[in-house]
Amino acid sequence: MVTAAQPVAHPLSVRHLGPNWYATVMGTAVVATAGASLPPHIPGLRGVLVGVWALSLVLLLVLLAGRAVHWSRHRDQARAHLLDPATAPFYGCLAMALLAVGGGALTVGRDVIGLRAAVALDAVLFTAGTATGLAAAVAVPYLMAVRHRVEPGQATPVWLLPLVAPMVSAAVGPLLVPHLPPGQARETLLLVCFALFGLSLLATLVMLPLVFARSLTGGPLPLALTPTLFLVLGPLGQSTTAVGVFADVAPGVVPEPYSEGFGALAVLYGVPVMGFALLWFCLAAAHALRARRHGMRFSMTWWSFTFPVGTCVTGAEALARHTGLVAYAGPAVVLYAVLVAAWVTAVVGTVRGLLRGELLAGPGPAPAVPRPVTARTTSGAVR
Repeated sequence: MVTAAQPVAHPLSVRHLGPNWYATVMGTAVVATAGASLPPHIPGLRGVLVGVWALSLVLLLVLLAGRAVHWSRHRDQARAHLLDPATAPFYGCLAMALLAVGGGALTVGRDVIGLRAAVALDAVLFTAGTATGLAAAVAVPYLMAVRHRVEPGQATPVWLLPLVAPMVSAAVGPLLVPHLPPGQARETLLLVCFALFGLSLLATLVMLPLVFARSLTGGPLPLALTPTLFLVLGPLGQSTTAVGVFADVAPGVVPEPYSEGFGALAVLYGVPVMGFALLWFCLAAAHALRARRHGMRFSMTWWSFTFPVGTCVTGAEALARHTGLVAYAGPAVVLYAVLVAAWVTAVVGTVRGLLRGELLAGPGPAPAVPRPVTARTTSGAVR
């Protein structure tokens, strides 16, 4: 039997540049922001993190330009992405990429661009990312309901992406609170972020049972999609991070007893949620090891190993701050090591795939014999 050749594309082709590519920005930015709050002080680490954040900013600018060209020259493919239930949820990645780079500007980027420029950059990216995230949180579920015609058995963790974006806004928005005038402005922004936290949390709680039920009753995900199981860690770690940041900035911004309430929430919410995150991490890791043994090859879904794990790092760091327990500081360091290893692996695989022209190629012809271990979308976003 003759097997069709794997399609290749020029490394600079943008026809099949989907919104999933923003995951490279998210995964890179979180390496910088998560490393900045590690409990132990490591000499020279700060400079490396600044360089990683600068790389995330460059990647964001390159992808924004590439996607602009994609929309202007390949509208048919852009429309196919929106109408593809496997690709449309990745529009949440655009919002999270903007927010991750903006938050990193105040966390580490200010070392090179200055505090004033960092505040301005974060304000712009926070506003754009929040607006984009809210639009995706409404538009993507709407399209899934009226155009995509999806079934419960098709549920994957990718469906969570547009719903998690407002949670990222909730986690990075409070960083701007100290830079606003005291009084109404600061309290309003903090409570807006708290509302975004609730919006994303409740939407995730509605969607997560579908994903969990699919994983138990529908059999293992296709090999290419197995890394997306780690996406479930995103809302868990990011929500824990958010409540921790609320507690950091609440004193003097909201009146008592609400500021004390935020401090209590950081622990009473964060501890059980991070417990569930640990459970899911072990479950997802077991699936990933199984998929690797069955021949899982690198694809863009491997970036799912980065940003969600990074949110668990920042969540553990938040709990370490508010409890003072080494029981959270230690896991934060271990998870950060896992994050860095996953990021390096994803970077190497992405560069190799680009040079070979595989990652930006269109979907290949269907095989003569169905193979359950492969996954392909109509837009070729998952390979």
